[in-house]
Amino acid sequence: MSSITIDSAYLLAKNAAELPFSRLSTSAIESTRNDILDTLGTAIAGANAPGCREVARLVVENYATPQATVWGSRCKASATEAAMANGTMAHALDFDDTHDAAVLHAGVSVVPAAFAAAELVGGIDGKELLTAITIGLDLVCRMGMATSVPPVASGWMYTSLFGHFGATVTAGRLLRLDVNQMAHAMGIAYAQAAGNTQCMPDGSLTKRMQPGFAARSGLLSAMLARSGITGTTQTFDGGSGLFRVYLNKAYDRDRLLLDLGERFEGVDLSFKPYPSCRYTHAAIDAIMSLVQESPIDPDQIKSISVGVNDQAFTNVCMPLEVKSKPRFIVDAQFSIPYCVATAIVKGQVFIDDFTVAALSNPAVLSVASKVRPFLDADIQLSNARDISPANVVVEMKDGTKRTAHSSSPRGGPTNPLSFAELTEKFRPCAAYGDTPLNTSKTEQIIGLIENMESVVDVRLISQALA
Repeated sequence: MSSITIDSAYLLAKNAAELPFSRLSTSAIESTRNDILDTLGTAIAGANAPGCREVARLVVENYATPQATVWGSRCKASATEAAMANGTMAHALDFDDTHDAAVLHAGVSVVPAAFAAAELVGGIDGKELLTAITIGLDLVCRMGMATSVPPVASGWMYTSLFGHFGATVTAGRLLRLDVNQMAHAMGIAYAQAAGNTQCMPDGSLTKRMQPGFAARSGLLSAMLARSGITGTTQTFDGGSGLFRVYLNKAYDRDRLLLDLGERFEGVDLSFKPYPSCRYTHAAIDAIMSLVQESPIDPDQIKSISVGVNDQAFTNVCMPLEVKSKPRFIVDAQFSIPYCVATAIVKGQVFIDDFTVAALSNPAVLSVASKVRPFLDADIQLSNARDISPANVVVEMKDGTKRTAHSSSPRGGPTNPLSFAELTEKFRPCAAYGDTPLNTSKTEQIIGLIENMESVVDVRLISQALA
């Protein structure tokens, strides 16, 4: 049988089942370590966000088998439902990782599925967890990189659509599936895979739930495969496989499999300094550079122009009346006018700027109304597929102008946040909301993740998250 007749999902499943820890690159391990810390922090901060409390309560009341921890609570639920609740929390604040080139969030489905699986199985050590999560992150990002159509154009939310498969191989690795079981688990995940972008213009809470659905689906798929349930075998490349049915063949099989098991796409993950859509970050960076030079008097601003590429213009600038006066929290998270105005008025952009109360701040809304985003032809020409750079011009009423440019937002592969910097993000996240972690638990979690290779049983981390 020639290799071209083997479905690419099978080759990915084989890699997931067989890749040893010793094959992981140092950079991949470090990126995975960062992603675990970052995902856990954003989940704790999001535990009480709208929708998250309701989901947590539902899974505890209706799926009370105490298998896995619902983070930020004293409760456990069945492993699959805990994975869903934790994935929802991790994405709620839009503070979780991104893969800028793949245009998706990777850890938000993979990490919750991993910790739930680890609690279900028991005795999983740090190296096993690092291996499983690295494999899952790599798969989600590979799928995004192999797809040529942007998420909004396709209508699919790649974070959750591809997250089903990343969560599946991660959970399958921890459940110790063999190659054939792993391949069937991928097929079972295909029967459930979904996630749409309609949640963004509608401002619906399902925006934050979809990665949770993927985390649950991934663990369930692995559990079903372990029990003997079969799934499709031509899952990706078949006549009715994922890439034809869902993406109209707009994918590159060779790119999907390029350097499989040797290069890990998780090394290019970005970690957010601001809890908003990644497309807003270059504009925030540019404004923050001006604010840090000298404050900008909001009352003296005449106008603010922000030039970006088409992806950013479509996703976080239009329709302007909604982005200038957000109706919902999701509107604000996906708004350059709101984020830029917040940076000017408050000198920072943090979690408490994305609450129902914050959306009615008159000072912020006044500045947001003066923001004029536009499609910058030069940026579009040079960075059409990238997270957009930003050209910003602040014109004051006295005629003076202040300009700034951001070519590479903070937290990305070319402008990264270190583990130490991510701990400075983790601490306020862990202390945020109605159910903060105490200092002792916060430092315990940081220490365990920093020394993950020596952790004998990763349930120690789950216990600290309760």
